[in-house]
Amino acid sequence: MHRVGSAGNTANSVRPRKEKRLTYLLNDADDSKHCAGINCLSLLKSPTPDGPNYLFSGSRDGTLKRWEISEDVATCSATFESHVDWVNDAVLVGGDTLVSCSSDTTLKTWNCLADGICTKTLLQHSDYVTCLAAAENNSKIVASGGLGGEVFIWDLEAALAPVSKLNDPAESDGLNRINGSANTLPSTSLRTISSNNNISPHPPQAQGYVPVAAKGHKESVYAMALNDTGTILVSGGTEKVVRVWDPRSGAKTMKLRGHTDNIRALLLDPTGRFCLSGSSDSMIRLWDLGQQRCIHSYAVHTDSVWALASTPAFTHVYSGGRDQSLYLTDLSTRDSLLLCTRENPILQLALQDDSIWVASTDSSIEKWPAEGQSPHKVFQKGGSFLAGNLSFSRARVSLEGSTPAPIYKRPSLVIRGTPAIVAHEILNNRRHILTKDTNDSVKLWDITRGVVIEDYGKVSFDRKKDELFEMVSIPAWFTVDTKLGGLSIHLDTPQCFSAEMYSVDLSISEKPEDDKVNLARETLKGLLTHWLKKRRQRFGSQALSNGETVSGKESSAKSLAHSKADADGNVEIDSIVYPPFEFSTASPPSIITEGSSGCPWRKKITNLDGTEDEKDFPWWCLDAVLNNRLPPRENTKCSFYLQPCEGSTVQILTQGKLSAPRILRIHKVVNYVLEKMVFEGPLDNLNTDGAPSTGGLTHHSSIGDGSSRAGSKPRPKLKPSIEILCNNQVLLPEMSLATVRAYIWKKPEDLVLNYR
Repeated sequence: MHRVGSAGNTANSVRPRKEKRLTYLLNDADDSKHCAGINCLSLLKSPTPDGPNYLFSGSRDGTLKRWEISEDVATCSATFESHVDWVNDAVLVGGDTLVSCSSDTTLKTWNCLADGICTKTLLQHSDYVTCLAAAENNSKIVASGGLGGEVFIWDLEAALAPVSKLNDPAESDGLNRINGSANTLPSTSLRTISSNNNISPHPPQAQGYVPVAAKGHKESVYAMALNDTGTILVSGGTEKVVRVWDPRSGAKTMKLRGHTDNIRALLLDPTGRFCLSGSSDSMIRLWDLGQQRCIHSYAVHTDSVWALASTPAFTHVYSGGRDQSLYLTDLSTRDSLLLCTRENPILQLALQDDSIWVASTDSSIEKWPAEGQSPHKVFQKGGSFLAGNLSFSRARVSLEGSTPAPIYKRPSLVIRGTPAIVAHEILNNRRHILTKDTNDSVKLWDITRGVVIEDYGKVSFDRKKDELFEMVSIPAWFTVDTKLGGLSIHLDTPQCFSAEMYSVDLSISEKPEDDKVNLARETLKGLLTHWLKKRRQRFGSQALSNGETVSGKESSAKSLAHSKADADGNVEIDSIVYPPFEFSTASPPSIITEGSSGCPWRKKITNLDGTEDEKDFPWWCLDAVLNNRLPPRENTKCSFYLQPCEGSTVQILTQGKLSAPRILRIHKVVNYVLEKMVFEGPLDNLNTDGAPSTGGLTHHSSIGDGSSRAGSKPRPKLKPSIEILCNNQVLLPEMSLATVRAYIWKKPEDLVLNYR
């Protein structure tokens, strides 16, 4: 502890500025399951009878997966990971190329039969990309639509061609270095990061391919379709109209009105003459583009229609949507029947011979009987009804108790996913998060190791949250969301470096008990340990600025490289990854971040190959891990007054305001009082900074979970002859100043402690 002026200590005060964020995603399941809703499906049929069929799924967890499917089993054979937000749509082009689009504003191309490597990232949209369309017999054309009314038509052959560079033809495209198998990082060591944290810009790149812009939509686009030859494009969205385009020029050819709400699904027959549309007004409409009018309306659903799939001859349509029901409708006779019902809204359909794959807001995919080759066989089972032609007429029938019974009760095959997290609570120790998933299962996560440490099963989330309450105060050093189905932990500088704990409270036996451990830096070391090892293997010891990060389990067998940090109090660089920060290799987290290249990317920490540098990682992340340089932080100290209780005969020499780390324990304040007592304690038993010596300290208690120093024998507590009080309440010796201020003092003014 040391004295501070009455105006407070403002030496570390800095003006906040926007920096790149680093996010890591946690998932306790293996990599063969989705953990959020399935937005899209695409089917690749084998050209030979004996060859495998593949189903591709794109999820709200940000990944795509390839499933090898047979009659009664589906096996995940690849995961495609590069998007940093929801995957909204995916189409197959030319038999071996998968094109996906995402809410991260990008399109990405993949070799669909390879091992999940992104071959190209296409940037043109300024907002979410919501839908794609591909031509069955024209592998060159792909159309994309998104928010803001943006529609682009891509010549895929030109878009995938290599982009020439103005200055450095040998350097790979910055947009594809992370994910492209043919675009590897240049074999160079890390560039020096200057003291002002600026990174020298990369050479300018030549302008690449620009797609054709189809301009006309004034609002968001949610559905698109191309005919087989790629000569007709239809699109629809929140404008409630179907627009028809010439994809070769991007010119508008017609606009079809009829729906009274958003258009969410579109289909074109192979010739491009007829179009089917599904809308949030619950209607399905059949359009004759030659006559430029709607020729049939089908009121089948009781709520929004989100997915359509037609038979090869375009005589019947399968439809699903918000009402969780899958219907089959004969387009000529208007007969409809309910095939099945699900527990979640249906988002996408994919017809495979006599079966249909159904995706929903759940993380599982189901296969149902459909008789796609001979749909009339389903109608022979009975239970059909005549589709109305007025919006929500089916809803009125449902209210009258005439809801049809589903033909099929259970699916023939289920590809199960992991339940998505729907609720979470950050515990006060700021290392554990309590979650509840869609199955009502409650789990406790350790975010500095990325693992579930307790599975409570189906218990009350609120009751368990109350049971786990601890009266401790740790700064909020991260934020979290569950948008991608799992836990997304966000680290932003400088806030993420605000939390520290004593090593004894983390059970780190390799460090002195009173060493302060920065939670964010140790977490970053754990996340990047694989990257550092790979980098050392590639470039040797000179590739690392100041040493190699090694596992805590290996630390006894390795000598550590240390150097002085320039900006953090001459603290030696500690390159060990300690056990509380060792991430699982069985279910490794994925990193989402961006560097100076300006293109966000996503990769599992075990797939980092050591070639990534400051073009890929934020500068502050590398500076913290390699150099132990942490940015100036605010609120790491706690100012307080130490005064005798009324009537107390104890007096100490120190007067005025004191300052100490927020994590300082009350038993150290007791020691300070004992040493400063007039004529009672030695005045020379102080450290150079005025803080009390800890040589006489006999016990530490845990702030977070009650853990004690690993391997140490329990030592008896000394009963202090001095008591510390706040608001007339006696404080426990293991309380920190931050805890006292948050739960006992509860005032914005400087803390006041009393002793007796």
